[in-house]
Amino acid sequence: MSNFSTHDVFRHLAGSELPDWPILEQAVRERRLKPHAPLFLAGEQKPCIYVVNAGVIKMVYETSSGNSWIKGFAAAGVLFASLSALEDDGFTSFSAYAATEACIHQIDYSVLQHLAGQHIAWQRAVANALKLYGQRKERREMELLTLTPEDRYLRFLSDSPSLVAVLRQRDIASYIRVTPVALSRIKSRLSQRSGKSGDSIR
Repeated sequence: MSNFSTHDVFRHLAGSELPDWPILEQAVRERRLKPHAPLFLAGEQKPCIYVVNAGVIKMVYETSSGNSWIKGFAAAGVLFASLSALEDDGFTSFSAYAATEACIHQIDYSVLQHLAGQHIAWQRAVANALKLYGQRKERREMELLTLTPEDRYLRFLSDSPSLVAVLRQRDIASYIRVTPVALSRIKSRLSQRSGKSGDSIR
């Protein structure tokens, strides 16, 4: 998968060059994670924005009974945050783990707020980031509420081939809200229809 610089990610969101870029650059904390390592856990005070420079991060809701479901993935070039953690005295509502080796830039949200208060370009970057987040969230909700597990799997294969190539099958199963065994059965049915053999669960 490709690597993306934090500067390119924000410049794309703004649609222009960004004034006072060194202010943000100095605020960046680089995080390098091995697969399965946590970026943050649910219930932490992390008023931060995260830019994925390389690799894939999985965002996970975890229950008190020990169950967990993946709410989404953030691949290289994507900016994300726990919005509840950006509120005053807020806490993260989900956990984030490295699904692959990953390089993340962690940025204190207050720095972005300061820059957005000074420059239209930064306001536009923040607004577009929130807009994209909302669009992804709305689409995810629609898929969970209106599509069958098989249709969700087919949609994921179509929309995210680069993720399919690097993710464990159990993570894909969690994302489409089925067990690994159920995903194996879905793949078997699809293989029989197409006449091709399916991949095994990793």
